Amino acid sequence: MLVVIRGAGDLASGIALRLWRSGVSLVMTDLPRPTSIRRTVCFSEAIRLGQTRVEDVEARRAETPEAALALLRQDILPVLPDPKAACVAALRPDAVVDAILAKKNLGTAIHDAPTVIGVGPGFTAGVDCHAVVETKRGHYLGRVIHKGGAIPDTGIPGSIAGHSADRVLRAPRAGTFTPVRKIGDRVTAGETAATVDGVPMPCTIDGVLRGLLPEGTEVFPGMKSGDIDPRPEAYDHCFLASEKALAIGGGVLEAILERTSALRGGERP
Repeated sequence: MLVVIRGAGDLASGIALRLWRSGVSLVMTDLPRPTSIRRTVCFSEAIRLGQTRVEDVEARRAETPEAALALLRQDILPVLPDPKAACVAALRPDAVVDAILAKKNLGTAIHDAPTVIGVGPGFTAGVDCHAVVETKRGHYLGRVIHKGGAIPDTGIPGSIAGHSADRVLRAPRAGTFTPVRKIGDRVTAGETAATVDGVPMPCTIDGVLRGLLPEGTEVFPGMKSGDIDPRPEAYDHCFLASEKALAIGGGVLEAILERTSALRGGERP
């Protein structure tokens, strides 16, 4: 089975880990200049650096669908700089998973593959995809939705140890992003995490810096640019896919296998 995942940020990477470890062949796509925050657990770093590793899975940048297939034959996960997923036409995958997490559909259609899964708000099962997987923290996280869509986005990040919106670091102005600290550093409120054209982006709470944009990223005012985890054990979390990402990945795997079974007339894959 071949699956194309649109997006290679932290949640998409958690999905990829679940599928890859279950024996599914994957090709991932993302922006030519990714804007992932939790870069230590994002396969999008393969585009920026040429190669990366998330937990026990190695990934490399591929320039063409043919090069992606060659990497798969070496048991290496390929990541293409292909934000519109033009590779889908050439690869003809068994499934497409839209995990861009843009809170809206950026071009995925139900006819893109025999199985199309939308992740999070912005998709409607039966209209632009075959199933939707819930991304909101809580009782419904990771559940497969066969009619309608996910819970609408509130714009408020999920709470971690009592902190929600205040754990997110945002660009103070438009310009070029320059990190001062690095992912995994323990920081205190008021300390400078990065600058944008010389203007400080201060830490909002005490904790561990678990996400930060790469140097040279062009940002706009208020753009999400970093993330602080207030939990005492947070350093280890910086290098492992989150429980949220893995839960969503389980939902995507369920949705793909369920659809595959239905296409085979009820036969279990």
